Amino acid sequence: MILHILTKYRKFKSAESILRKVLVSGSIDLPSKLFEAILYSYRLCDSSPRVFDSLFKTFAHMKKFRNATNTFCQMKDYGFFPTVESCNAYLSSLLDLHRADIALVFYREMQRCRISPNVYTLNMVISAYCKLGKLENAVEVLEKMDSMGFSPTVVSYNTLIAGHCDKGLLSSALKFKNLMAKNGLHPSVVTFNSLIDGFCKEGKLKEANRIFSEMKAVNVAPDTVTYNTLIKGYSQEGNSEMGNRLFEEMSRNQVNATIVTYNALILGLCREGKTKKAAHLVKELDRKRFVPNASTFSALIEGQCVRKNSDHAFKLCKSMIRSGYHPDEHTFNMLISCFCNNRDFDGAVEVLKEMFERSFALDSSILSDLCLGLCRCRNEKMVKLLCSEMEARRLIPQGFDMAKILSPCSSGRKLNIRK
Repeated sequence: MILHILTKYRKFKSAESILRKVLVSGSIDLPSKLFEAILYSYRLCDSSPRVFDSLFKTFAHMKKFRNATNTFCQMKDYGFFPTVESCNAYLSSLLDLHRADIALVFYREMQRCRISPNVYTLNMVISAYCKLGKLENAVEVLEKMDSMGFSPTVVSYNTLIAGHCDKGLLSSALKFKNLMAKNGLHPSVVTFNSLIDGFCKEGKLKEANRIFSEMKAVNVAPDTVTYNTLIKGYSQEGNSEMGNRLFEEMSRNQVNATIVTYNALILGLCREGKTKKAAHLVKELDRKRFVPNASTFSALIEGQCVRKNSDHAFKLCKSMIRSGYHPDEHTFNMLISCFCNNRDFDGAVEVLKEMFERSFALDSSILSDLCLGLCRCRNEKMVKLLCSEMEARRLIPQGFDMAKILSPCSSGRKLNIRK
């Protein structure tokens, strides 16, 4: 009855606040019965249909999708339809949980129910298509906006620019930036960050730097994301000097550094084998009250591998696991490759067993090198055991021919390895 009174007098936020508290407290065992209870007292209280909308919107904000969907269906059955704002809350929550496919299904249902979208709805539809890699459909929505009575916003263009950058379609992304300016919209920091990230991922740092310069020229202040993206780009190319210059500029401009900034700097130093300087930066993390994470450890492990210190690299890997972080496939492959290059095949096997426990498959060429090394050390038995375990765990990498490895290995002939 309180909900009916609040919604009747358009106190929607208060109604939603009460609903949220009730649902969080768990004082109602079956949220699905809420609709029936509200429906039963609806006519008694001479209520507003918005009471059902508040229920749907609250479920959407709380990411209770099953309850939200059921409420939407029940509303339709009784001739009630949610507002576009509530539908947008539902779409937004779906996108946050990476359910772009369901978001598009729901949008089509909105169209069938003749719930008119607004510009925020269409921006989320563009985002959903971009997340699914359906860029042509996303562009089509943008082109139809005018005929639907809406003007594309900065967010509309930014979403398309990011979608094209993710696919490496950088020339198309730049065209949308130019079209954006042509339509009287000013590129934002998000626009420039997406383009810089796109060029950095493609290793086109000269172009990324050009976008960075353009950004400053039009008085769009670079933020933490801008600097982190560029520092990481230069670090991956092994240019720690340029990364450090950007870090100094970042400090001068009073842009806050994060653990991501330091990880990028550490990676750049490690890729150049400058492990002492990297260790100095790790000490600085404590002073800044940043906690080393998986990326910090991975960068340090890579630095030791570059210096061919396989034992030290493996110790760091164990320390990483003890700290509650999980090495990824790239880190394990790098470690095993380092052990193989040092002809420490027992150490490589130890790392491989750690990979087995995490159901990771080793790179085919590195596995071939390991098996060849073990056979040369007359340890054919270990090769058979490893191949047998990989087969049992279904971890045979693509391109690795186990039969060709085992047959010559057991007979002592020269190995015929397909990489």
